[in-house]
Formats: sequence, structure tokens, C-alpha cells
Amino acid sequence: MIAHWWQALRERREARILEQRAIPEALWQLTLARYPFLTRRPAQDLRRLREMTTLFLARKEFSGGHGLQVTDEMAVAIAAQACLPVLELGLDWYDGFVGIVVHPDLVSVRREHMDEAGVVHEYDESLAGEAMEGGPVMLSWRDVADSGDSAEYGYNVVIHEFAHVIDMRDGIADGVPPLPNRAARERWLAVMQAHYETLCDVVDRGDEPLLDPYASESLEEFFAVASETFFVAPFDLRAEHPALYAALADFYRQNPAGAPDAR
Repeated sequence: MIAHWWQALRERREARILEQRAIPEALWQLTLARYPFLTRRPAQDLRRLREMTTLFLARKEFSGGHGLQVTDEMAVAIAAQACLPVLELGLDWYDGFVGIVVHPDLVSVRREHMDEAGVVHEYDESLAGEAMEGGPVMLSWRDVADSGDSAEYGYNVVIHEFAHVIDMRDGIADGVPPLPNRAARERWLAVMQAHYETLCDVVDRGDEPLLDPYASESLEEFFAVASETFFVAPFDLRAEHPALYAALADFYRQNPAGAPDAR
């Protein structure tokens, strides 16, 4: 009874948001034009993506770093790309955080690393994005703005960082998002680990892989890189790594490359 009441209340609240805070048509069409990989969907999916983007904007808080003013155009661009991976999973997958911080460009952060001898090394790292458990998610606007063009080589900072958010839904970033049971986890690891090890070998040889070599850093980075490629360069991923594509399609419940002969 309580669950039913709560669901009805939530549906009424979301209906009000969709009515009162709908994304203007001109702004939505501008977003689709700038990020054409979003449009590789049936019309009904695009309608749901627009609604989910509206609800995402109502749930999250945007702030700018280094004096950046986050405009409606910027917020919608980020939200639409963030919602793409959870189009079938549901927006609740992002309930674990609220804040999104947008910087004008790359952000330099101080890191520490302890080597095998116990010596601590400090270094600076330039980041286009970072997702932390409990938030916030940090993004470089320059990289977000270039996502329409960078899709050609499978790069998308928004999808990458939100794949980390999905990965951390079970409390740890390990390249294994929440799965229904142990058998599903074992099947997932069998595919991911094999492709990860192959990528590491390719990178070690100095060859040029389809996936960004950064994916060889760890299994969690492999999942994030594979996810961004899956959504923005799906035909290339399906052609070169069909088993990896199939595993991601099964998890995300999406098939962005469409039918086998679609292009």
C-alpha cells in the first residue's frame, strides 16, 4: 500500500516537472544537432531521452569552476549525454549523487602514489573529468563541447564519467557494474577480462587499438572507455569487438548500432 502510494506521488511530481520545466524545442533541437550520436535512435526513444533529461536537470545541481557560468545550453548538453547510458536502466541509477561541477578546461590535480618500496611519489595529473563516490562529477566543458566531433574516434567524457557512476552503484569502481547474480557476473568478467588483456597486449606492442589506450590502466577504466565507444562509435566497436559489444548491449539493454546491416 505504501509503495503504491509513493509511486503514485512520484509519478505526479514527475508529470508536473515535465509540464512546467520542459526543455524548449529550439534548445533540444540544437542539442541533437551538436551531438548527432544522440539521434541514432527511434523517435520514441528520443522522446524518452528528452523527458529523462528534463527529470535529470530537476534532480541535479550544476555549478561552474574557475568562474565558468553554466548556461541552460551547457546543462542540457551534459544531461542528455549523461542520460543516454541509463535510458533503459532508469534514472535511479544516478541517485547516489547530486552535484556536477563544470570547469572551462582540463583541471590539474595533485596525486600521490606509493611504489613497491614504500616510497611516496607526488605528481600532477590533468583531468577532463572525474567521478567520485557520492559525487560530485567533474567535467571539462571544452571536452563536452567537442563531443560531437570526438565521437568519430570513440571519445566522450560525459559518458565515460557516468559509466564510472554506474560502476560505483554497488559501492566500488571495479569495472563490474551491479549485475543480477553470480552467473551474470562471471559471464561479464569472462568477456571484459579477455578484452582488457588483449588491449594491454596491443598497447604494449605499440600498436593502435580502437579503444583509447587509457582503457589499459585498469578494468574500471576499460569499462568506462568501452562504454563511451559503445554509445558514440557503436559500428566500429561491433565490427572489431562483437563479443564486447554484445555484453555491453545486454547490460545497457540498448543496441545503438541497430540491426546487423545498419550503418
